[in-house]
Amino acid sequence: MAELESVRIDKWLWAARFFKTRSIATQQIDKDRVQINQQNVKPSREVKIGDEILIKLQREHKTVIVKALSNVRGPAKVAQTLYEETPESILKREQLAESRRLAFEPAESIRHGRPTKRQRRDLERFRDHWDD
Repeated sequence: MAELESVRIDKWLWAARFFKTRSIATQQIDKDRVQINQQNVKPSREVKIGDEILIKLQREHKTVIVKALSNVRGPAKVAQTLYEETPESILKREQLAESRRLAFEPAESIRHGRPTKRQRRDLERFRDHWDD
C-alpha cells in the first residue's frame, strides 16, 4: 500500500475522530470552525503532515499538529496517533475547564421557586401583623 502524501481535511478530521461523520466535519468546516495554518479552508483542502489545525469545538478550541495521514476511520487508539495537541492548546483547555469549575452557578441564585403553602401562610401573617 502506498504512503499517503495528502488527504482531504474532512476525511482526516473524521478519521482522527474529531467528528462523528464526514458530513458533520464538512458542516463545521463550512462554518469556519476549522483552520489550517491560520487560514479558513474548504472541505476539499488537502492536509499534509506537519500542518497546524485549529478546531473550534463547542466549549473549547484545540490546536493540533498533523503527525500521520489516514482516510479511513479506525480505532480510537489509532486515531490518537494521527495528531499531537500543542502544549499551548492543552494549557488553554485546562485553564478554561478550571475557570468553569470555579465559576458562579446561576442556578444557586434561584432559592426555592414558589413558596410552599406553609411559607405563604407565614408571609400573610407577617404582612397582616405589619398592616395593623
